[in-house]
Amino acid sequence: MKLTEITDKILHLTNLDSEVDDFDKIHETIEKDLIFKGTNLWILAFAIIVASVGLNMNSTAVIIGAMLISPLMGPINGMGYSIATYNLPLFKKALKNFSFAVFASLLASTAYFMISPISTAHSELLARTSPTIYDVLIALFGGLAGVVAISSKQKGNVIPGVAIATALMPPLCTAGYGLATLQFVYFSGAIYLFTINAVFIALSSVIISQILKFPIRTLVDPNQKKRVDRWISVVIMLVLIPSIYFGYNLVQKERFNENAAKYVQSIRVFENNYLLNSEINANNNTITLIYGGVSLDDEQKNKILEKAREFSLEEAEIKFSPGLSIGANSDEKDEKQQLLNQINQLSNVVKKKEQVIDSLSKSSLEGKQILDEISILFPEITACSFAPTSRFQKSTTAREQFNIVIFSTNGKAIRTKDQQKIFEWLKAKLKTENIKVYYDVRQG
Repeated sequence: MKLTEITDKILHLTNLDSEVDDFDKIHETIEKDLIFKGTNLWILAFAIIVASVGLNMNSTAVIIGAMLISPLMGPINGMGYSIATYNLPLFKKALKNFSFAVFASLLASTAYFMISPISTAHSELLARTSPTIYDVLIALFGGLAGVVAISSKQKGNVIPGVAIATALMPPLCTAGYGLATLQFVYFSGAIYLFTINAVFIALSSVIISQILKFPIRTLVDPNQKKRVDRWISVVIMLVLIPSIYFGYNLVQKERFNENAAKYVQSIRVFENNYLLNSEINANNNTITLIYGGVSLDDEQKNKILEKAREFSLEEAEIKFSPGLSIGANSDEKDEKQQLLNQINQLSNVVKKKEQVIDSLSKSSLEGKQILDEISILFPEITACSFAPTSRFQKSTTAREQFNIVIFSTNGKAIRTKDQQKIFEWLKAKLKTENIKVYYDVRQG
């Protein structure tokens, strides 16, 4: 297939023109959805209360329900559509209704949280206070999906999915919680997240409206077009730049947590000292270590600090907190030695148990591997058992290590010369001659 044919096929598959609804119908739908009165107003009120209760009770299901019934997408799509078609009267109308919806949501959610007896900031609420560049991507691509669905004859179930993905209502209610509890850090973070969602959903409406070439219904001055485009660029940059900064910080924190966890794992046991507890704080780039055993001296602490360089933690602040420490007088020395002996004994027991578990695990896998390989050469072999074992004799206390292999066949006996071939193959595979091979010939 030629490159031009492949390109034509891709363009045909991605073409939206054939499924685009009538432009007048799209215009009517967008214009109707941006108005808050009657049904839309009542639905908005219910969505506000449902979202506030869901955040208050930390219920994901309830919050999703609020996202689904919230009509906030309407005026945002209206603003994007009106900007793309340079319809200033429609933009003013959409902005007016959007501002009313935001004010009503903030007022209702603030009132709810002021009278609610539960004021704890749960995880669902905290998740709406730290937006990043990833929220920009969610809003942009979610908005693109929503506008494409509105413009299509086959709308399907995309709109509810977009409502869940972009999550417009919860940030507003979280902002209301911040106002009610006078925690303006929560308020600013939630309002910023809501602004990200609103701006980039509107931007996605602008993009799709221009791609689908929605008709411009009013006379537009070229200078006015330039002003609109300039303002769009300014607003996008003002919203985007902080999110990139927050996203970078998020990535740095995740990297710090990952490196710190590996570092802590590597210093759990250090010169007769045992790490009792550790605390990793990515916000302050600090790692707190609590050791038990012999008191750490400055040289030992420096060695632990030096090891942090192996995990790219040069700038991390590593703190040592006092834990279980054993002194230096004669009585305490004996107590120290007893404790260390007990800890070493326990460590040895754990290691031996782990070795046994690993050995059993490897044995079962070894038997499966032997069966997979031998059944290719001898299809009549249908099962294999494998286990390392010991043989004891009366004349000596020493034990002899053996590997036992039992092959089951489908009723056909393995010839003697083939048994010898199998034995030689097992010696090479297991790298030992201490092998006992048995054959279980099953009839029927």
